[in-house]
Amino acid sequence: MKKYNMLTDKPGRSLFFFALPMILGNLFQQFYTTVDSIIVGQFVGEDALAAVGASYSLTTVFIMIAIGGGIGASVITSQYLGAGIYRKMKTSVSTALISFLILSLVLSVIGLLGNKAILSGLNTPENILSDAVLYLEIYFLGLPFLFMYNILSSIFNALGNSRTPLYLLIFSSLLNIGMDLVMVRVFLLGVAGVAIATVIAQGLSAVISFCLLLRLLGTYREETSTKETDAEKRGVEETDADTAQRKLYDFSMLGNMIKVAIPSMVQQSIVSIGMLLVQSVVNGFGSSVLAGYTAGMRIESICIVPMIATGNAVSTFTAQNLGAGQSERVRRGYLAGVRMVAAFAVLTCLILTIFHEPIINAFLEEGSDAAAFATGNAYLTFIAFFFVCIGMKAITDGVLRGAGDVVVFTLANLINLGIRVSFAFGFAGVIGVEAVWFAVPMGWTTNFVISFIRYLSGKWSRKKLIKV
Repeated sequence: MKKYNMLTDKPGRSLFFFALPMILGNLFQQFYTTVDSIIVGQFVGEDALAAVGASYSLTTVFIMIAIGGGIGASVITSQYLGAGIYRKMKTSVSTALISFLILSLVLSVIGLLGNKAILSGLNTPENILSDAVLYLEIYFLGLPFLFMYNILSSIFNALGNSRTPLYLLIFSSLLNIGMDLVMVRVFLLGVAGVAIATVIAQGLSAVISFCLLLRLLGTYREETSTKETDAEKRGVEETDADTAQRKLYDFSMLGNMIKVAIPSMVQQSIVSIGMLLVQSVVNGFGSSVLAGYTAGMRIESICIVPMIATGNAVSTFTAQNLGAGQSERVRRGYLAGVRMVAAFAVLTCLILTIFHEPIINAFLEEGSDAAAFATGNAYLTFIAFFFVCIGMKAITDGVLRGAGDVVVFTLANLINLGIRVSFAFGFAGVIGVEAVWFAVPMGWTTNFVISFIRYLSGKWSRKKLIKV
């Protein structure tokens, strides 16, 4: 596959071919978590599937925190890459890796100490509580590997290399699936086996990713002088600190990363935090409804992958082009993103409308409660028509995030979350569990409208996070 340059090639083409490996990679990531659920549901039972589902909302929050943190780091890295300042670009990479390694260790300890209390607070059914706690204990032991892998993937994307994360995800997915089957079918470890398989696969991928990143960064050594000379010709003056030996850690860069990372974590986590906060609503309807909802959530997670990945690609595209002073290319890239998410939304709607029943049946063993099948099918047939909403939200947020224009962006995502949670809690007692998914497109659409108004203002194009 030809490598397209996001600074010089046609915006639509370069954005599509940059986003494509990200979409495929994220699909593989969702694919093997989905296979986890299928293996558990088919070979262990409905209660085991519900236990993994009860854990899923919490684990996904941590995954999205890692992805959001990676995006925050990648915006700074992309802007330095676009400006041609490779020395500072490398400092931003090492600053990000050290910072998020420390954060992952802290969150791992918090998760290990608090997972049972959280699950109990979410009204997790008693018959699945012990399995859900066991799954989370193993998961949190491997949380640093999960964090580092996602941060490393974001850095690869920031450097314009979206194919390496794809290859590693394919490897990790296949390894995870194979180990799932061995742990569950051969060693009969049930829910614990699925968690162990995931931690091992992610750990190995993180180590390989780190080694490949070191090699990639080394390729910029010979080009640095030429690029930085070009930057100087454009009027860029380096300070004494810039001309000194490259720093391993820079607190000012960390501050700029945090400005983007926190809103990005919020944006990436909205779906997951929303699912977590309304989990107690679903749990209140029993383990059978929870099993069906879990199956539906897994499919939703797959369906939104092209939307989220396109939004992340737009973010990198925006950061690189603003770093190079090319704001008009960002607008052209945004229009290309609109066409992409619209096409994905139509295709997804057709597939789910036609095939929702066999899709849900794949997750549940024969003889499962009818409520599980009914819940899963109702969820998919409703949400199928609204994926264009999250697609438009994702690419509009992507422009604002890539520019470092985070205030309105953060507000929009918090309002999104508030709508989802308040509607689910307020109306579940009136219209049933359907209130949980009726709230989803309401939040997505409101988020998009607020962010789009900010995009139309053009103020994002005058933002600048890096100092060159």
